[in-house]
Amino acid sequence: METYERPASHSSNSEIASGNQQQGHPIEEWDEPYIECRDLFKIFKRAELEVVALRGIDMEVEQGEMVAIVGASGSGKSTLLNILSGLDRPSAGQVRVGHRDLLNISDQELVLYRRLEVGFVWQATARNLVPYLSARDNIELPQAIAGKDMSSRRARSLELLSILDMEDKADRKIHQLSGGEQQRLAIAVGMANSPPLLLADEPTGELDTQMASQVFQLLREINRIYHVTIVVVTHYQGVVEHMDRVLHIRDGRISSESRLEPGQHGTENALHEEYLVVDRVGRLQLPQEYVDKLHIQGFAKADIAGDQVNIKPASRSPKPGQGQRSDTAESA
Repeated sequence: METYERPASHSSNSEIASGNQQQGHPIEEWDEPYIECRDLFKIFKRAELEVVALRGIDMEVEQGEMVAIVGASGSGKSTLLNILSGLDRPSAGQVRVGHRDLLNISDQELVLYRRLEVGFVWQATARNLVPYLSARDNIELPQAIAGKDMSSRRARSLELLSILDMEDKADRKIHQLSGGEQQRLAIAVGMANSPPLLLADEPTGELDTQMASQVFQLLREINRIYHVTIVVVTHYQGVVEHMDRVLHIRDGRISSESRLEPGQHGTENALHEEYLVVDRVGRLQLPQEYVDKLHIQGFAKADIAGDQVNIKPASRSPKPGQGQRSDTAESA
């Protein structure tokens, strides 16, 4: 079983960041969230049917954050990722990535955005890598498309292969690499043009638990070295240990957020905390297990007790017109 460790010969983070700036990849600092979604909707029309995939997403991701999005199949997480990548356009709402307004963007600007400002890692390696090219050539291909010269392409590919600890496999074809190596190479391809944003859709879906953990360790290493913002869609159970935050999406909305909170003795006994997300207009989603346990359906009542809000099922549902006097009663 292969393992991933950072090679001792790596340059320091500051040295690599400085090198990126010299190659024309300055790290731009942001005073506002790098990703901002406001009341974001996506509606798919199929024949006579309309499917609402996103139902008013509110989300912010800071520059340099590592965020995972988790949820059941059909919850809207991959749709959200496709919108952030520029592969799909939203139906309504607001979505901004860096300087780009992805709701109102021309086709030409969208091409430049996908080419230079966002990297994407698919679950299936066949969508990430060209099988008849070597590992090094796969990393250099997106740079060539972006118009980089040969020396810059070669320097960047060797730098990324060094971080992967795959310098000795630079000339190997894809079929000569293990599954874990292929997915790590896919991350390097996504980072080839030094994008400020890296997106990954189920990058560990075809890997075992040990290899999945190593891929997330590599993503964290990439995040620390290049200060790249990373958003991952995943079903991996242990993802909270590798991320700054985990967003839970249900029925097209962000329902809750998880993170590791330091315990009394630091990170060794960190606690997994989950918080319900209240959006800008006060909407929240109760966990499904709470709804099932309390048999909440249709109506509920809420009241404030000190600094707490109590929610309980309504003892009976109000009837239409209940509590309103009839015209006859008023006239009497």
